[in-house]
Amino acid sequence: MHHDSLHALLVKEKLSLTRPRRIIFDLLLHKDPQSMQVLISRAANKVDRATIYRTIELFERLGIVHRLNIGWKYKIELSDLFVGHHHHFHCNQCGATHTLQANPMLETMIDTVAAKENFSPRSHQLEIHGLCGQCAGQPA
Repeated sequence: MHHDSLHALLVKEKLSLTRPRRIIFDLLLHKDPQSMQVLISRAANKVDRATIYRTIELFERLGIVHRLNIGWKYKIELSDLFVGHHHHFHCNQCGATHTLQANPMLETMIDTVAAKENFSPRSHQLEIHGLCGQCAGQPA
């Protein structure tokens, strides 16, 4: 199903689902957000570095992936088109980024605050920074 959606999106833009594009998509599918370094490492011997950067740039432009800005660095993940809307916890110590379970109350609160400010949001990202259970010395 995910590959069909990817293929349809690319065809709409008159592009092909090439082997490198599929590999990069698969490396992101069902995974936590990844830095470019991790993505390049995982794609070693399958896709060259320049192709990875070009493909991620294309995927960003088409809304297939988006960046999570973490300080002056960023991680890449599939967009809400493929994984559903969600938010993240980011550990300031180990650098891990984990998905925050969907919470309808949180989404309602964001919409309520926006409405009170007479603002019409089109999208949003919420990153909660702190220490993961492991780094805080608690069981994960």
